[in-house]
Amino acid sequence: MGVNLPRKELFDVPEGVIYLDGNSLGVLPKGAAERAQKTITEEWGRQLIKAWNAAGWMALPQDVGDRIADLIGAPAGSVATGDTLSIKVYQALAAALKKRPDRKVILSDNGNFPSDLYMAEGLIKTLDQGYELRTPAPEDVAEAITEEVAVVMLTQVDYRSGRMHDMDAITKRAHEVGAVMIWDLAHSAGAVQVDMAGSKAEFAVGCTYKYLNGGPGAPAFIYVRPDIVDNIEPALSGWLGHDAPFAMELNYRPASATERMRVGTPPILQLGVLQEALKAWDGVDMAELRAASQRLSDLFIKEVEARCPMLTLASPRDANARGSQVSFAFEHGYAAMQAIIDRGVIGDFRAPNIMRFGFTPLYLDDMDIVAAAEIIEDVMTNEHWHAEKYNVRSRVT
Repeated sequence: MGVNLPRKELFDVPEGVIYLDGNSLGVLPKGAAERAQKTITEEWGRQLIKAWNAAGWMALPQDVGDRIADLIGAPAGSVATGDTLSIKVYQALAAALKKRPDRKVILSDNGNFPSDLYMAEGLIKTLDQGYELRTPAPEDVAEAITEEVAVVMLTQVDYRSGRMHDMDAITKRAHEVGAVMIWDLAHSAGAVQVDMAGSKAEFAVGCTYKYLNGGPGAPAFIYVRPDIVDNIEPALSGWLGHDAPFAMELNYRPASATERMRVGTPPILQLGVLQEALKAWDGVDMAELRAASQRLSDLFIKEVEARCPMLTLASPRDANARGSQVSFAFEHGYAAMQAIIDRGVIGDFRAPNIMRFGFTPLYLDDMDIVAAAEIIEDVMTNEHWHAEKYNVRSRVT
């Protein structure tokens, strides 16, 4: 059995706020600010460059990677951290294409996060070898996986609707036709049970500022299946991915295992905060967390639908087909969400009409969900969203 949920005492949730946006940016874990301060003043400030060794900075990316590996069902040493998710997508896709040089099709879906598709488009242009990106509807992906496909690149949980792909079934289908599988776990890691080792997928990538609560700009991660990693040729052959960076060799020689997927200097401040944030997961059983997430999101759907008939559920009703978020469609969704946020329930909006709410059982309980639904009901029933201030679009929605 894991620890009891929620663990609100480990997080600094502002007074009067019900936070339903952990699927976009997690809340501040207690101890994170102190960890950042320690890194700045005691390590950088007093130890200066000695801190790379004395404070364990050089080992921090792998230490954090191993902790993330625990949460995604991967073995130690198979997850590297650093850089951004877009860079990790690029790395994984470039490496995957090299494994299937006789094929020219990259398959994703039209619900994938735009950045993943942009990186694929950019790589296609850079290679200039006739590659093609195909993006069928999510429900048509399995049928579209044919022997033309070199790589299948999907986000497990749809960022808009929360619809969840069947990782094992899709990976099995990709392997049946000889394609390489890449999973984006941005909306999965820390939210749903993931078994990367069991899935046998070659690659996975993800970010750590959502459900893992690493803070804005927190580093990304990449998983490479251990049996193939020593044959991977990194497209971005950075200094920190070299087998012996301080030998200062003129030519690149990749490090062993997933360390070769490191690129630039590790972001020590962010990694330190992330390492502290991951302590909140100590003793957490992902099966229990998933069950709590499904219970909370089912309760939310029930409460909101009973109170707000003008909202249309845009997520799968079946909790097993859904990640840890619930989305509702509404013509004036942006303005309505701003009015809801103004009253202390924080979700977010995605074009064209999606109001998103995320569920993080580490710091949410049933009382939070019912209270949130009551506030949403007040906004929708009384049409508070008509106010002019809620209809002015901000840069971040």
